[in-house]
Amino acid sequence: MDGNPFTDGEIARRLDAVRAGLVDRGLDAAVFASPENIFYLTGLDHWGYFAPHLLIVPLQGKPTLVTRAMERVTIENHVRAAEFRGHSDSETAADLASRILNDQGFAGKRLGLEQWTSGLSHGLARRLESLVSAEWNDVSNLVDHLRLVKSAEEQVLMRRAAAVTDAAAGAAIGMIADGARECDVAAECIAAMTRAGGHVPGFGPFIRPASRLGEEHTTWGSGNYRQGEPVFIELSGCISRYHAPLGRLIRLGGISDADARMAEVTAAAFNAVVGALRPGARARDVYAAWQAVVDDAGLSHYRRHHCGYCVGVGQPPSWTGGNTVTGLRHDSDLEIRTGMSFHILSWLMGTGKGDDFVSNTVLLTGTGPEVLTRTPLGPIVR
Repeated sequence: MDGNPFTDGEIARRLDAVRAGLVDRGLDAAVFASPENIFYLTGLDHWGYFAPHLLIVPLQGKPTLVTRAMERVTIENHVRAAEFRGHSDSETAADLASRILNDQGFAGKRLGLEQWTSGLSHGLARRLESLVSAEWNDVSNLVDHLRLVKSAEEQVLMRRAAAVTDAAAGAAIGMIADGARECDVAAECIAAMTRAGGHVPGFGPFIRPASRLGEEHTTWGSGNYRQGEPVFIELSGCISRYHAPLGRLIRLGGISDADARMAEVTAAAFNAVVGALRPGARARDVYAAWQAVVDDAGLSHYRRHHCGYCVGVGQPPSWTGGNTVTGLRHDSDLEIRTGMSFHILSWLMGTGKGDDFVSNTVLLTGTGPEVLTRTPLGPIVR
């Protein structure tokens, strides 16, 4: 968060790809509002995204970044590929963006607007469209699609994030014990994450007892961990907004035979997913590889909504890359491509025949899948 992590050439390549997409759609310019996508196209890494940011990208010339005037110093330090225009707090980003678009002659033109993002409220979108008389078109997912494949620069950041993840996971696991306070485990985890050079992650870490396992996005509380109750951890290190999550189930005092057998199935299913990650495969094929192992283990009744999802850039409050999840689902025809990175989850909880869970970040490189997070699969017994 202390500077732009990308080279000028990297940013230029991305802007060229966006402009090619606009040309394909017959558009003269577009306005992007997703925090993840504005970061991707400018390198602006800060906490100011709680307020609207609008990036105007024309077919020729430098883009213009519109946000609050008070962000000038940060943007001048971080952003080299876009002009900054700041608005006062007595007007909106849409007011200033509309003046820029009208002044640059875009009234009456075909313009794109990123409509499906939490970075653009309904009211702000309506105001912008009302102030610029143009043919507005939805360009949601244009940049998101580009972000799915990680460049060489991005892959370096992913590997660094994975090292931070492993440091944080090791610290958390080392602190989990009978009687340990939930807050102390979290404190050690976050301290290790920070000492390893990590930046603040999009969300998490999630560390909670199995009694609260179903609370998908809650974390530590004021209690103490107790022998006999597993502890769930799911966390990610972060380097310059890039994330590499992992998850584990920590058992206190021992593991039952049923859970030990399920841990073998979980690991085998995870390995099947890794083996299915090949260029040209479809997401549904990858899910099928996971399900086949589960079915062969006598769990044909068990189904999941996905066995993983794309991961990389993430702005708070998520590490999933925005307000949607691109999952490896049974019904998805997403094409797997070299350079994609995934949080692969092998989740077998509530099966009736034992419980286990592991997850790791996997990058598909030119030589095959690379498991970035190296914390042992387990089973982990403390």
